[in-house]
Amino acid sequence: MSFIVSKSSAPAPAIEGPKGIKLRYVARQPIFDRDEKVFGYELLFRDDVENVFHDVDSNMASRSTVDSSILVGLDVLCDGRRAFLNCTRDTLIGGLVTLLPSHSTVVEVLESVPVDAEVVSACQRLKEAGYLIALDDYVSDDPREPLAEMADILKVDLKLTTVVQRAALIKKHGPWRCRMLAEKVENHAEFLAAKEQGFVYFQGYFLRRPEMMTTHDVPANSLNYIRMLQAVSRPDLDVAELEKLVKTEASICYRLLRYMNSARFGFKSEIHSVRHALAILGDREVRRWVRLIATVGAAQDKSSDLVLCALVRARFGELLSPLVRHGESDLFLLGLLSMLDVILEMPMSDIMEKIPLDLETKAVLRGEPSVLRPVYQLMLAHESGEWEASRSICGSIHIDGDAVAASYWQAQQWAREVSSGA
Repeated sequence: MSFIVSKSSAPAPAIEGPKGIKLRYVARQPIFDRDEKVFGYELLFRDDVENVFHDVDSNMASRSTVDSSILVGLDVLCDGRRAFLNCTRDTLIGGLVTLLPSHSTVVEVLESVPVDAEVVSACQRLKEAGYLIALDDYVSDDPREPLAEMADILKVDLKLTTVVQRAALIKKHGPWRCRMLAEKVENHAEFLAAKEQGFVYFQGYFLRRPEMMTTHDVPANSLNYIRMLQAVSRPDLDVAELEKLVKTEASICYRLLRYMNSARFGFKSEIHSVRHALAILGDREVRRWVRLIATVGAAQDKSSDLVLCALVRARFGELLSPLVRHGESDLFLLGLLSMLDVILEMPMSDIMEKIPLDLETKAVLRGEPSVLRPVYQLMLAHESGEWEASRSICGSIHIDGDAVAASYWQAQQWAREVSSGA
């Protein structure tokens, strides 16, 4: 994927992040393996939202990608998975990517890179240093075919190739000698077809888009999570009812007691009962904690990307709350519940019938008109790196794009901390 940035030599205004880190706009696209587990993320950077409306300068974008990866940290951006970074000819020859660790970096050679002796030599050096080499948007009779001999991964866009062309590419280069990656996988049917054809990796948001499902029985543990969400969504919290629900899930009970016994609270004596823990936490913190843990618990057998996505959306919404109009709706809850249909494998309309939420939140999650729609669209735009859409939404609701970008960065950092400690 190419980057669109300004050709101006003047540096873009930086965003002040945690501990003084200068931040840029950042998003990531997940890459899954055949078991639907996250293998890595393609990183998408911009210096600022305005940059998407200027001329293409992929060299500047590639340099910005490396620079931002160093500043922000690949561990935060990719949650310990591989980072796919777009590289131009100048970036390859200049060896800029060697500033990043080889064990966690995939060098993605753009389709615009001409194959000459210097490029081949640069890729060979990177390969010898332990970096994985990927060729972006690979097609039949690709001019980068000389690089395919040393490439570890070939990325094939489903929208740019036919089934016959993909079969020929897999026969020639894959599936295991050179691992084949299917891009633009938009639904589960496309994932299954690409998997059957021999692709090893898959890029797209197919796991985040629920399919039309026939009615089926909801597993008992999923019902427990829904009941917990019901309990903390009511105006009056019934602690006895909630205690009973928490006790039905051993993992939830354990997480609660471990959370309460952590150094964060500094209690002199340990907490040994669920009732005691709930009483000490208080109404607001109990509601927040149960929503988090129920969502994480419901997704324990799912891709970790689904959990991270839900947590990032939740915290992002919470940070946006002072900046946008949302009435009595809880934007943290909006973000958290927005992935629940995929996590529970249930239609969102069925979930909304089981949880007593405000009308605006229910409407936006069902895809109906709602005052919360711009906020929800902003969550989705920032998550997928759709910078033009993000800029347009920010303008329509009169909020500063830099503040939004800083909030998204903070949400990513928080989500990683929460999911690793849950």
